[in-house]
Amino acid sequence: MPRTSAGILLHRVGTGGREVLIGHMGGPFWARKDAGGWSIPKGEYGPGEDAFAVACREFEEELGTPVPAADFLPLGELRTTSSKVLTVWAAAGDLDASASVSNTFELEWPPRSGRVQEFPEIDRAAWFEVEEARAKLVKGQVGFLDRLLERLPPE
Repeated sequence: MPRTSAGILLHRVGTGGREVLIGHMGGPFWARKDAGGWSIPKGEYGPGEDAFAVACREFEEELGTPVPAADFLPLGELRTTSSKVLTVWAAAGDLDASASVSNTFELEWPPRSGRVQEFPEIDRAAWFEVEEARAKLVKGQVGFLDRLLERLPPE
């Protein structure tokens, strides 16, 4: 049984076209990675949990604010790795990405040091035009950008 995650892809029309809000993954593994080091705000859920409710909760936990939208467009599921399936909804909205504050996780760092440190799940968030977001997102999530563009009316 694959692990499951759910997320919200917030979008808006900017001066250069369609933009999406994504977050740079926190922690030491991602600290020096830009291309392929960003993610749609999302989180894992288990059997019996409502995927949409989890997506909204995770957005708030990772960005520090509720989803600033009321209408959601389902973008479906994608298998992002051999062991994880991600379900995403899109929503039109706006927020100040620079004001985002993420929840944290603990990790022994450096490995085998016995020292446990706390890191943000998302260390920063930013708006990117869709084409730039393609280079920023982890590969398994890029397909959601295509689905978003397919389902939205032309700007």
